[in-house]
Amino acid sequence: MSHMNKPKKWYAVYTRPRWEKKIHGILGQKGTESYCPLNKVRRKWSDRIKVVEEPLFKSYLFVHIDEDEITKVRMTNGVVNFVYWQGKPAIVKDKEIDVIRKFLKEYEDVVAAPIHLRPDGRVRIQQGIFMDKEATVIRVQGNKVQVIIESIGYSLVALVDKSNLELVR
Repeated sequence: MSHMNKPKKWYAVYTRPRWEKKIHGILGQKGTESYCPLNKVRRKWSDRIKVVEEPLFKSYLFVHIDEDEITKVRMTNGVVNFVYWQGKPAIVKDKEIDVIRKFLKEYEDVVAAPIHLRPDGRVRIQQGIFMDKEATVIRVQGNKVQVIIESIGYSLVALVDKSNLELVR
């Protein structure tokens, strides 16, 4: 199969601290498509307020490549490594990249915070048959979370994708 016919996928790359924009530029010069989500943030100096663009995810950016290009990206100055999931470079869905792009186009001063799910924590299911139902976390297993859904009069235990949950405050 030729290089041009291989499917390209989005991968998350871990960078040296504060090198996200620099690596994005270097990859562009190499002809590699990358995406460094930039957040518009208001910064106040003593005499003025200025809007600056900062990376949304500290020490991360995304590359759109085929498998043959992984080594080329890894060898780029400032790239620490790919983000791994189950022993392989983690693939990010196209629709997740699109959501990040749309979100940053619409909002400023966005805060990206990892979700920390813990046993006995309360979550709300965001998709599927139990959408908008609250549940209690029993166990976290990688990308899947085992939850108890009590609100229907039964204690149903289900494995739910972590991306379909939000913390209940």
